[in-house]
Order: sequence, then structure tokens, then C-alpha cells
Amino acid sequence: MTALLRYQADLLLRSQRWLPPVILYAVFLTVGVGAGQPVLDSLGYTAAALLPVAAWLVRICVTGEPPAARACVATARGPARAHLACLLTALLAAVLLGLAATVVVILISDPASNGHRVRIAPPRALAAGLPAVLVCALLGTAVGALTHRPVLRSTGRAVPAMLLGALLAVVWAGSPAQAAVSGLVTGSQTGRAPLALLPTAGAALVTAGAFAAAAWLTGRRSP
Repeated sequence: MTALLRYQADLLLRSQRWLPPVILYAVFLTVGVGAGQPVLDSLGYTAAALLPVAAWLVRICVTGEPPAARACVATARGPARAHLACLLTALLAAVLLGLAATVVVILISDPASNGHRVRIAPPRALAAGLPAVLVCALLGTAVGALTHRPVLRSTGRAVPAMLLGALLAVVWAGSPAQAAVSGLVTGSQTGRAPLALLPTAGAALVTAGAFAAAAWLTGRRSP
């Protein structure tokens, strides 16, 4: 699996198809996060904006290989393992992107609650922001896994389904992402930096199920 991950990561970097979602994410943060804003509010925006970007990275990874190369890799390592490597590569890229954004946001934000009433130390803000970012990266890749090949092979269906799934994952009341982001917003009001442990566990379970289903379906649909 390590060799497959290196192969997929190299494909992703060399293709430069990662540039549009990364640039879009940077634009989101530039517009929504300003220097001196309360740190937990900014971290909530940072996490929420990562979710559709993570889903987009999945699309890039699962469609990045030419058909002949994909067939060769699937024959050599198995279609399920090859597809799982694509999904894990997208997840790793999303997590690294979210980590970098989290550090930058903490550096430029005001380490305090709304109204500047309660100080929130940067290490505490980091401990609260990273789980939320991880939740959104996990759910974003889960959305991508369930809305692209092999589940949906048509671009006309996959892209709208991805966008709708990403939106629901952020706003639906039962979503771990919504719980993690709203926890940061509430924490900014009270001055208490929450740790999104339950949302992280829920997102991990959902993502593991989505990855397993997509990998199994890949094996079933491969010649």
C-alpha cells in the first residue's frame, strides 16, 4: 500500500490539478478570515471551507490516471487496493492543507473570544481547531468517495452530487462536520475551546464505511 500511496501522491503533484481547489480554498480564507478576528470563529470557517475542497481532491485522484495505466495498476495490485490508495491520497492532501491553513489562521487571528472578553491561548486554539479540520477533511473525502467513480461514473451526475453532498455535510444538523464547526462558533462566544472528539470519531466511522464501500464496488465492477 505504501508504494501505491507514493505513486498516487506523485501523480497528484505532477498533474498540478490540485492547484484549482487549493487556490479556491485560499480565496475562501482570504475573504472569510481577516487578521484580528476571534480565533475560534476563524477556525470554524477554515474547517467548513475545507470540506468541499477535500471532495474535489478525491475527484482529482480517482480520475487522474489514464485508463491504460489504471488498468495496469489494478491488475498488479488489485482494483480495490488501487482505488483505496486514491482515496487515502486525497485524504492526506486535504489534512495537510487543513493543517497548514489552521496554523496560518491561528497566527493572524485574535487569541480571544467574541468581544475580546476571554483569552484563548494559541495552543488551546490549535487543539480545538485541528479536530474540526480533520472532521471536515474526513467527511469531504467520504462525500467524494460516494459521488465519483465507481459509484457515479458520469461527470454530469458526479459533480452535482458532490456539491450537494458537501453542502449537506456542512449544514445538516446530524453531521459531525456541523457539530464540530458549530462547537467552535459556540466556543468563541463562551471563551471555551471545545475538543471535537465525538464528531471526529463519527467522521472516521463514516469515512471508513464510505472508503470500504467504494473499494468493494471497484472490485465488483472491474473486469
